[in-house]
Amino acid sequence: LFYACYKTGPSPNAAVLFCLRERDREETYPHSAAVTATTPPQLRARARERIESRHPGPASAAGSPPLLPAEVATTRLRRIGNSQPATMAEAAGPTPLLHGLPDEISIWEILVRLPPKPLLRCRAVCRAWRRAASARDFLLAHHARQPSLPLLFVDTDDQSSIDIITCDQRAADELHSVARLDAPSGVSLRACCDGLLLLRTWNKGVPSLSICNPVTRQYAPLHRLDDFRLLGMYPHSPTGQYRLLLYLAPRFEDDAQRGSYVFTLGSGQQPRHIAGPDAKELLYFRGSTLFRGSLHWHTDGLIMVFDTTAESFRQMHSPIVSDHRSGDLFETSDMLGMFSLNAQATIVDIWVMQDYEGEVWAFKRRVALPIAEIMVQFQNSGDCWELMPASCHGDVLLLAKFDDDWLLQIGIDGKLVASLHRSFLRPTRLRLKQSLVSHNLFLALEGYVINSSPFI
Repeated sequence: LFYACYKTGPSPNAAVLFCLRERDREETYPHSAAVTATTPPQLRARARERIESRHPGPASAAGSPPLLPAEVATTRLRRIGNSQPATMAEAAGPTPLLHGLPDEISIWEILVRLPPKPLLRCRAVCRAWRRAASARDFLLAHHARQPSLPLLFVDTDDQSSIDIITCDQRAADELHSVARLDAPSGVSLRACCDGLLLLRTWNKGVPSLSICNPVTRQYAPLHRLDDFRLLGMYPHSPTGQYRLLLYLAPRFEDDAQRGSYVFTLGSGQQPRHIAGPDAKELLYFRGSTLFRGSLHWHTDGLIMVFDTTAESFRQMHSPIVSDHRSGDLFETSDMLGMFSLNAQATIVDIWVMQDYEGEVWAFKRRVALPIAEIMVQFQNSGDCWELMPASCHGDVLLLAKFDDDWLLQIGIDGKLVASLHRSFLRPTRLRLKQSLVSHNLFLALEGYVINSSPFI
């Protein structure tokens, strides 16, 4: 049942050695670690904290504190890590999950590294395993270790449903189905944050927003937002809430209600108008990029920034890009990056912002797409439909869509790395960091369901 055993065989000692090697690799190459601040003393302190309260309730128990976004959770982990580390005997407790293997290893070195589906299988072993794999602090640590993966979806042949898919270059089967949704009237993926996915659906031609966690299969429509247009989704660090940045398009030219609004998910309140410049132009550009607690949009020659704490807009400089037909922002190695595709769809320029406060951009690489090879190998005209950056071990990998059925992986050296085939494959600019955390905000939303329609 352990992921380590999948890699090493049934030997417990081999599994332990595998996990310790993975930990050493993360400390040596911090850009590949999901949580670089997580060190062995912190894990021991967290294990001791669980033992002192011997029987923690499930994450969804009544009276539990509201769940925190990743930024607040990371701060909490640092605070825990300042305490004195527990000994192996204290961390393991009198009855460890596995005989001869302390809980410090089995829980905080092995279970916390599992993908969501194998972890759910581990919950079925016994009650002790279910308690350990359902504790709130464990689920937050587990979510923090999950990779942020490019998000795609597939329309079924009759277009009655969509399959939500992640692309993981490290896995044997790179395209992995996360959830399948009933979509008789059409569904699009609009925003993603901490495992929460915002959807736009159409009912009799009228668009509406809804939110779901595709891993926990929680879903709720957002009835009060039918007149609003989405600009972005973000965690509000001071309060631990999840919020939407919206824009209310005017019905009339002099409509006083036009402008930007903030809506707190699960609050039961109406969207709140915020002061500032008119952000209507952001509706015509691609979705936002969340970086350093702010939402970023690449517009014509500028970068618009929304500070999610101060709730204010500002502008940043953008690298000068001429004669390019498309471009967008992304995050790579804890830096803000930007890519642009030229008018002929043959060359990609990649930039990184080396100094965020000083707004200093540095040119990273010019990538010539292997158009001739693509035309011969895939019998394609060579016209790139969609381009997305994907961080791979701290470097940039390009995902290029050239027709309905093929997604091509192109390295930063311009060489074709791999090709993925799936009928009606649709890429997005979103990234999903899967989470088994059961968010309480769903309970306050009218129409909330779990493990039910529209999930299939």
